[in-house]
Amino acid sequence: MPRMVFINLPVSDLDRSIAFYKAVGAEQNAQFTDETASMMSFSDTIAVMLLTHEKFNHFTSKAIADAHSTSEVLLALSANSREDVDAMVGKAEAAGAVLDPTPKQDYGFMYGRSFEDPDGHIWEVMWMDVEAALAAGSPTEPVAA
Repeated sequence: MPRMVFINLPVSDLDRSIAFYKAVGAEQNAQFTDETASMMSFSDTIAVMLLTHEKFNHFTSKAIADAHSTSEVLLALSANSREDVDAMVGKAEAAGAVLDPTPKQDYGFMYGRSFEDPDGHIWEVMWMDVEAALAAGSPTEPVAA
């Protein structure tokens, strides 16, 4: 069985967050959804658990970071092409996301953009041509736009 990744995110408005994640392409799993949490799947192995603050506090005694002002984590999803990167970021924009809170990345063989969800969590969407990346070695400068 392949390993799965479950990303647990505290959210201030569960319904708003469900709508946002649906808009960027995640599918809601009703089996793991109630008034305190919702499982949103990006693939068979990547799931985001949206948790109300009260529910999130059941799992940790640490304060919940305000992701609008504090960097907690950078989350990244792969994409199949440069166009898929832009398409997902476009869907996020239409759903109300802040676009490109981290610098755009364009190394020719690797391309990435980012968006910030309604609670300030930053998602990077990346495409990479692995063979070209291996041939190029480690990039040091982005491609001029």
